[in-house]
Amino acid sequence: MRKIIYFDHNATAPVRPEVLEAMAPFWREFMGNPSSIHQAGRLADKAVREARRETAHFLGAEESEIIFTSGGAESNNTVFRSVISTEKGKREIVTTTVEHSTVLKPVRALQEERIEVTFLPVDESGALNLEKLEESLTPETALVSVMMANNETGVLFPIEKIGRKVREKGILFHVDAVQAVGKIPVSLRSLPVDFLSLSAHKFGGPKGVGALYLRKGTPFRPLLVGGAQERGRRAGTQNVPGIAGLGAALRGLKEGMDGESQRVKDLRDDFEEKVLRKIPSVQVNGDRQNRLPNTSNLAFEDVDQEALLILLDEAGLRASQGSACFSGSPEPSHVLRAMGFSEARAKSSVRFSFGAENTREEVGVAVELLVGFVGRLRKIELEHQHPHSVVR
Repeated sequence: MRKIIYFDHNATAPVRPEVLEAMAPFWREFMGNPSSIHQAGRLADKAVREARRETAHFLGAEESEIIFTSGGAESNNTVFRSVISTEKGKREIVTTTVEHSTVLKPVRALQEERIEVTFLPVDESGALNLEKLEESLTPETALVSVMMANNETGVLFPIEKIGRKVREKGILFHVDAVQAVGKIPVSLRSLPVDFLSLSAHKFGGPKGVGALYLRKGTPFRPLLVGGAQERGRRAGTQNVPGIAGLGAALRGLKEGMDGESQRVKDLRDDFEEKVLRKIPSVQVNGDRQNRLPNTSNLAFEDVDQEALLILLDEAGLRASQGSACFSGSPEPSHVLRAMGFSEARAKSSVRFSFGAENTREEVGVAVELLVGFVGRLRKIELEHQHPHSVVR
């Protein structure tokens, strides 16, 4: 059987073994509802409380500041709806052009409700202009929402600097940290943040569960109502196996993330060095220094992105065009277009994102596959452009 090489960890990461072990008892043995007062319910409630403690400890927050959700999309939507409800008289939101769709689509929906939204541009490296951010803040601004790390390029935003500028104006600050948690240190002790979103499946936890950090004292109105779960801040029976898995994933990360991040960065750097050396006309999209340690977004000139991904997939190498939430869309990456790249460059770009289980051997195999497939596709493209020429 052909060995699969998985270089798509920004889409989702494999579930860690300790996570599966932590989740297993809550499917059958301890399957009680955490709101029930009998022993099965109390055991389920204990698991939720322990996971909340792990999450708070990992982030440098208090347990009361953690709300469990179904993932990043729900956490982000909750923030926008809450802020519009609680910040009376303020009808403006500031975000960026390169956010994830779970930020861009909700704020565009709010525009239809006469909420003003400012989309801050980025430069060719993916960096945000902090002066333009400051200029965009007005007495009418209810919220600034930016990502900590871009899901397509891995480029990092200076959250601490942004947070200080936002806090000086008395404006609420939301950070989408879905791609950052588990890849770089995230400490709310040093970050002036009011809301922070995370999703378990991005760091080796299960799908369908995440969390929202809500700073103590921040005005809040829940998105989901109808039950007293999560201290009345998120109605609905908690996903106990998923929450237990989230806690276990963070516990495992806490014990070895620094060494793991460096090892993954070394793999990524080795991969890029070999690709850039062996294949002509390849560019790295985004700032090569200020980015996640695991992410490589490469533009292969004169290569059709979809064709390359299909060939790689057939050979057992899993990579992606960028955001998994836009997979299958005929539109080029909105992130790369916002960075000023042409449609052709955006449609020739592929994201490779590495994880703990990847090896140097896999990097070597991947590079050789790319050398062969890129060469083949460029030959086809040249023949298409010059059909009467003979390409040897």
